[in-house]
Amino acid sequence: MKKKFKCEVDCANCAAKMEEAIKNIPGVIDANVNFMTQKLTLEAPEEQFDELLTAAVAACKKVEPDCEIEIA
Repeated sequence: MKKKFKCEVDCANCAAKMEEAIKNIPGVIDANVNFMTQKLTLEAPEEQFDELLTAAVAACKKVEPDCEIEIA
């Protein structure tokens, strides 16, 4: 399953660090954090998706504490 989320990222370097942190989460198939479009794309198995999304948000907060990701 692949989904896109709006996220506020302050710089391209932070986006790259966030992307790398998400890709290192066991179970994540692929991830992309795009600074220009302010989008997070997460690809993960459907049965684990919500759990991995929560882990991805936590990983992003570690890199950039004021990062906001809309999960609605």
